[in-house]
Amino acid sequence: MGSNSLTLAPAPRSAAAEEVRAEVREFLAAELAAGTFTTHVDTWLSGVDPAFSCKLGERGWLGMTWPKRYGGHERTAMERYAVTEELLAAGAPVAAHWIADRQSGPNLLRYGTEAQRTEILPRIAAGECYFVIGMSEPDSGSDLASIRTRATRNGDGDWVVNGAKVWTSNAHTSHYAITLVRTSPADPANRHAGLSQLLVDLSLPGITVNPIRILDGGHHFNEVVFDDVVVPGEMLLGEEGAGWHQVTAELAFERSGPERFLSTYPLIAEFARRAADPAQLAALGRISARLLALRQLSLRIAGALDRGELPDIPAALVKDVGTTFEADVIDEVRRAVDVPASLDSPDPLGRALAEAQLHAPGYTLRGGTNEILRGIVARGLGLR
Repeated sequence: MGSNSLTLAPAPRSAAAEEVRAEVREFLAAELAAGTFTTHVDTWLSGVDPAFSCKLGERGWLGMTWPKRYGGHERTAMERYAVTEELLAAGAPVAAHWIADRQSGPNLLRYGTEAQRTEILPRIAAGECYFVIGMSEPDSGSDLASIRTRATRNGDGDWVVNGAKVWTSNAHTSHYAITLVRTSPADPANRHAGLSQLLVDLSLPGITVNPIRILDGGHHFNEVVFDDVVVPGEMLLGEEGAGWHQVTAELAFERSGPERFLSTYPLIAEFARRAADPAQLAALGRISARLLALRQLSLRIAGALDRGELPDIPAALVKDVGTTFEADVIDEVRRAVDVPASLDSPDPLGRALAEAQLHAPGYTLRGGTNEILRGIVARGLGLR
């Protein structure tokens, strides 16, 4: 059920979570020493490495909370939180599987058919199947209710999809998109009616993926265009017309995780290694205090998810405050050090600062803009 309160119980301490945290740290130290990856900022979207994802799957660190019959491991959300937190802190290349493990899998568990679950979930848990989010559209901004991508039934009972989605991170390397479409005309009295979700195989004919490059020239955002794409009828996810409710539930998983305030952690860690004068130490103190508070908020949401709650309003708040913090981190570090920001810098702090600056426009965009999130929180608290 949804939560309209910002008061959540503290997350319980978990010996199992700390045990798996130590295992992940040992694994990451060995991988770094072997040179299988190098630390970067924002790697949960920009660091696609299928081989690394498979290594995590082999160790049971994907699909951690899912039932074993679907390839999962029936561990707690707190144990999963420890794993994701360590991967983000290390700047590991986790983008290939991230969305599938974070929200697409739980969405399938909640709304998918048995055939969909049996076919797809074990592959996600193995690190072999990747998903994108098909929500936002050109000219719609964060107003999902205004989407224009349509799906109509043909004579065979299949869905014919036409339209476009944007900000579909890593669609060019993924297998499926859970796509929000309009399946019946909009109702002026209820803009959220008539929406459904389809499980779309991205290899289907009629799909074109166009890159949207970010400031450093990198490519993880995309536009995905659907031109008379025929999606099998059995690939409807959940109930026809229940898309808005399903998307709202999905966004609680998307917005509350530690990636909403740890995208810039490699920059913080590099800054902390050399902070020495009073101004630098003061900046580090401000950053650390905010980081610890955000972590407690996010941990409480993980605990709520463990209890079967759906803390959608607190999740929106964590995303808003967390991504604001990430932008502020860049400003704090930039003012405190005299290090040129450059992707080619021999100084790891200069490289991390450049990466953080060039990725910054996406921090408050993905997952819903801050203005929209504040409106969600206000509405949930009855203030508008």
